[in-house]
Amino acid sequence: MKQTVLRESFPVYVLEIDREETPFESVDAVCGYFRDCIEAHPSAVFIAELDHLRHTRSLPDGRVGEGIRAARNLVFCFGITLPNPQALAMRPRSIGIAETDDGFVITFIESPMPVANAAMEDWALRLRRTETTPASVRRQAKPDQTTL
Repeated sequence: MKQTVLRESFPVYVLEIDREETPFESVDAVCGYFRDCIEAHPSAVFIAELDHLRHTRSLPDGRVGEGIRAARNLVFCFGITLPNPQALAMRPRSIGIAETDDGFVITFIESPMPVANAAMEDWALRLRRTETTPASVRRQAKPDQTTL
């Protein structure tokens, strides 16, 4: 096996949202919002939802940081291009949603595709709006959606 470097670093986007800044009251509601965004995007496909808090707590040596009430990862893929087999190592995408005492922390790693970054950043920033579902988001059913 050989080791290569595709990109030198992976910047992480972090958005902290206080409870009074968003109409969403739970991690379930925020996950539902992001899932609607993913399913409405013409190039994205929803893959899975991982309850990271439950998984970590189930491990004998699992540790959870203080103040984390809930932690989920939504896994999805834009899949706009597949230029070579190495691109698979950087896929799929994941958005982390943590619920804390003060609100929510949204995180994701920068994608090598600007269109993916723009979509994820837009979705995250819309959490601060007063509407619970953006007008541009329309649920589109997609097959093979699994919850982990």
